[in-house]
Amino acid sequence: MNFLHHLLEKQRPLFEKGGKFERFYYVFEAAETFLFTPPSTTPARGAHIRDAIDLKRMMMTVVIAMLPCLLFGMWNAGHQHYLAIGQEADFMTKFLLGLQHTLPIILVAYASGGLVEVIFAIMRKHPINEGFLVTGMLIPLVMPITIPLWQVAVATIFAVLVAKEVFGGTGMNVLNVALTARAFLYFAYPTEISGSVWTYLGEGATTVDGYSGATALAIIAETSEALKSNFTPGAAVAALNNVSWAPGLFSFENLFWGAIPGSIGETSTLMCLIGAAILIATGVGSWKIILSVFAGAYLTGLLVNAVALNAYMDLPAHYHLVIGGLAFGAVFMATDPVSAAHTETGKWIYGFLIGFFTVVIRVFNPAYPEGIMLAILLMNVFAPLIDYYVVQANKNRRLSRATV
Repeated sequence: MNFLHHLLEKQRPLFEKGGKFERFYYVFEAAETFLFTPPSTTPARGAHIRDAIDLKRMMMTVVIAMLPCLLFGMWNAGHQHYLAIGQEADFMTKFLLGLQHTLPIILVAYASGGLVEVIFAIMRKHPINEGFLVTGMLIPLVMPITIPLWQVAVATIFAVLVAKEVFGGTGMNVLNVALTARAFLYFAYPTEISGSVWTYLGEGATTVDGYSGATALAIIAETSEALKSNFTPGAAVAALNNVSWAPGLFSFENLFWGAIPGSIGETSTLMCLIGAAILIATGVGSWKIILSVFAGAYLTGLLVNAVALNAYMDLPAHYHLVIGGLAFGAVFMATDPVSAAHTETGKWIYGFLIGFFTVVIRVFNPAYPEGIMLAILLMNVFAPLIDYYVVQANKNRRLSRATV
């Protein structure tokens, strides 16, 4: 490794001011600092604040926290495929099949988004930041395994351009970049990202008779619509427990474990909670936001249960915590340090409203059953306003106590 480092250092003059490749200096710097310790260090003399956490290490911590969701999602993709064709397979066979289809999505997301980042770094003459390390992983995790690769590229480029670079780049974006990519596909190409068959991978076999592959949210929405004029209590849970192609697939326990159809990284609440533990233990993620999202969704679920007028409103409140991408959104999206609220009180309000609007969107507008996506994007826009009023309230309280 020292040899490689010395080799890179010998090329440095070519990229510094006056060198042949001066315009590509920040590309060179990004490659070197990603692989090795930066050559600039804190001076030995004088008073300085030293911290082991920089942007690169923070982003890598988030990537590590996402690994349980990623690895489980790879296995689950293979598991759902073999369930769809009615065949048995061992753990590694399922995992390798999922890996085969997941890895290209990850590579396309990193390549397309990374290219945009490099182009803007060269144009604006600023360093290439490590923020896309997380975004490039989040985007595949919120995609279905069957998503066309060209759509992944288009959505990633759109999100990086519109949700990030137009605002000034890393640290300046108003909206969560990964969710912007998903929202773009949701409205531009709804068939591929919200279709009923999410898991059959087309490996030369046909699906079993009666197989649907619908997600839990889609089943509840369909049941609610079908029983609009003849609502019976318990219909939503009964529909989940009696899917024709795999009875028991959507039991509460299995919803928690995550062996169900859905986007690659969002199905397992357990894996999301493991990721949450890593983020909270390292101080990277806000436990206040995570907890308040769950609290907002659960309490809103109890509220709509009390006035249940359809099958969706009658769904027990605790089911809202394990279906769809609520857990994944709460842990990895809502806690985005750029687009989330920053004041301590604001974090509670911001997270609670995300949980609240998630359930409201699901229950009252089943055309968009995945409410967490729209709820987070909505609250991203209002996060600065929440912080503003929290700060103003603190100022007013202090002024009221002032004696001078």
